[in-house]
Amino acid sequence: MSLNPIRPWRNIYRRKSRRIMVGSVPVGGDAPISVQTMTNTPTTDVAATVAQVQAAAEAGADIVRVSVPDEASSRALREIVRESPVPIVADIHFHYRRGIEAAEAGAACLRINPGNIGSPERVREVIAAARDHGCSMRIGVNAGSLERHLLEKYGEPCPEAMVESGLEHIRILEDNDFHAFKISVKASDVFLAAAAYQGIAEATDAPIHLGITEAGGLVSGTIKSAVGLGNLLWMGIGDTIRVSLSADPIEEVKVGYEILKSLGLRHRGVNIISCPSCARQGFDVIATVAELEKRLEHIKTPMSLSIIGCVVNGPGEALMTDVGFTGGGAGAGMVYLAGKASHKMTNEQMIDHIVEQVERKAAELDDVKAAE
Repeated sequence: MSLNPIRPWRNIYRRKSRRIMVGSVPVGGDAPISVQTMTNTPTTDVAATVAQVQAAAEAGADIVRVSVPDEASSRALREIVRESPVPIVADIHFHYRRGIEAAEAGAACLRINPGNIGSPERVREVIAAARDHGCSMRIGVNAGSLERHLLEKYGEPCPEAMVESGLEHIRILEDNDFHAFKISVKASDVFLAAAAYQGIAEATDAPIHLGITEAGGLVSGTIKSAVGLGNLLWMGIGDTIRVSLSADPIEEVKVGYEILKSLGLRHRGVNIISCPSCARQGFDVIATVAELEKRLEHIKTPMSLSIIGCVVNGPGEALMTDVGFTGGGAGAGMVYLAGKASHKMTNEQMIDHIVEQVERKAAELDDVKAAE
């Protein structure tokens, strides 16, 4: 039996969008859905910001955004870009000079709203800088900062207002013959964000950056993001995602990948399938899974691991995983390899043994991929 069977009811048909480049990372079209995060260090602290960018990249971030609020940050950005292993998006608000400086500093993309940076001439200057330096753009509509005329027209932030805002900004870029842009229509309310994203997805073929903005802390923000982004991704909407958490940016990357992995849209690292544990468990499932998550963080190869406390569901789950362990009796359990019962192992030695088996399997899979 295949460990990754194809089932028609598992298919997600992604919305057709045009492809743009964010540095070396393709966004849109049939490109993999990329995962982003944003630094929270002072941009002028180059060492701290570079360290955070590198840690995010190691965790799997494809793109990292950095805020550029002032001229000193623009100067720092040049060095950050030089040291970054992934493309850098410059977060620009209001001041058009920051956009020009960021493009000149080597930013791969500008997060900007063209309508918020001044006169048409200033907009043209930013677009010219982006074009001259091979820089794409993200139009970033947010329910919390909609234009006054739209709030007056609609009375409150609503999906229609957000879509109209996005289309107004799109028109500015397209009128200047600039098409290397993606768009987001974020809100902290899941229903509002989902409706706005559905509307903008129907109105343009631009790549879509998904996010539930200001989602909250690690637990609450993860849940809101999983519900909001998960539903949109399931509908085929979304070309790149950022999970916004009041937490370490590394957690945003981890959650982003877990959302994509749960839908079969990206595969990176070990997918641990584990039970919640009960009185039947033959070992401490919760402590074991927590330890394995830490010790297997370095594995980037996509693979699956089942850790089940007893024989009720353990053997069945192990049939579908690369490596598995099912609790038994007398302080030992069964190790499964490639879906088949292989050998017994004591609970005391199980964690070290499972890590060894996963690392071995990852190496085998990497060799197969290299030989293809």
